[in-house]
Amino acid sequence: MNKIANRAVMCEVLKEAAAKDKDIVVLCSDSRGSASLSSFADTFPDQFVEVGIAEQDLVSIAAGLASCGKKAFAASPASFITTRSYEQCKVDCAYSNTNVKLIGISGGISYGALGMTHHSAQDIAAMSAIPGMRVYLPSDRHQTRKLFEALLKDQQTAYIRLGRNPVEDVYEEDNIPFEMDKATVLCEGETVLLVACGEMVKPAVNAAALLNKNGISAGVLDMYCVKPLDKESLLKASIGKKLIVTVEEHNIIGGLGEAVCGVPSRGSKYFSFIRSASSAFSFSFSPGKKAFPSEETVTGIPFFRQKVRMNSFTMSLASSIDTNSPPQVSCMCKITSKFCCINLHFARLNLLKLNQSRGIKLVLSFS
Repeated sequence: MNKIANRAVMCEVLKEAAAKDKDIVVLCSDSRGSASLSSFADTFPDQFVEVGIAEQDLVSIAAGLASCGKKAFAASPASFITTRSYEQCKVDCAYSNTNVKLIGISGGISYGALGMTHHSAQDIAAMSAIPGMRVYLPSDRHQTRKLFEALLKDQQTAYIRLGRNPVEDVYEEDNIPFEMDKATVLCEGETVLLVACGEMVKPAVNAAALLNKNGISAGVLDMYCVKPLDKESLLKASIGKKLIVTVEEHNIIGGLGEAVCGVPSRGSKYFSFIRSASSAFSFSFSPGKKAFPSEETVTGIPFFRQKVRMNSFTMSLASSIDTNSPPQVSCMCKITSKFCCINLHFARLNLLKLNQSRGIKLVLSFS
């Protein structure tokens, strides 16, 4: 089991580069320990700036240094750098086109027991919404190294989310396929495609292995580049698939799932989607059954089951709602085909009907 966190690898890459390039400067907001950047500060004190607990100042100072020719890397907990300093990220970095790399440490729910004040389940959505802001979530230590080596060579602003603890390796040290802004196909499959980002990539790989073991051919796409999304690789990997599953440590609104769903729904191909927005939610598929979760195949949460008949096509839907409060179902128009989009997130399940010629045709809402 790997014992090196992605944030530690980031520090090593920056130290290697800073030894050769005095324009590289790292900034922290009383977060050098959280960001594993203490050794950088000790080794290169003249290239390190500590601003204290002042995230707005952190980003503005980084932008100012970048406007003077420095290559600035500003690190702070993801929950703070993407909220407290959001205006500075938008105006001083993206709008002003400064060479600032914003590093969100302990993204998602990495801070655990510290609670929702320290969790960042909205950072992908918030940062992706800023024009000119790129968003990256490396999956393991090897991809983290490749990503930061590439970021050191460009002049554009970007947001990089890193987790807190070491994660299992997705790639091997001598085999790390990496191209900037290009997703990586980890395994091929004929029936199901799992699209994951960040530290959810390894669980997606494990899920694909389980599906393949049970007779369901599944592939995995590592979409570390949430913005710009690699649409070409996504569409290519989606051809022939009956189901696309996105896996991310983020709120279901505005994250990888919506970005992925938006690509085929705006194009010429339509697919079925299930979006899992938390590693706390799990499900499995059984051989011989249609590739949708049912009461029998969903585990870990009490589920309510509702049968929905679509002409001759029938499937089971499940959502974690109180069984004492039956779901409200509303049909907006007649169902004309069996292709659909499912957004599944804790106590809410929306079924969006996609039609090749007219877009959204039906909405069934369980809440």
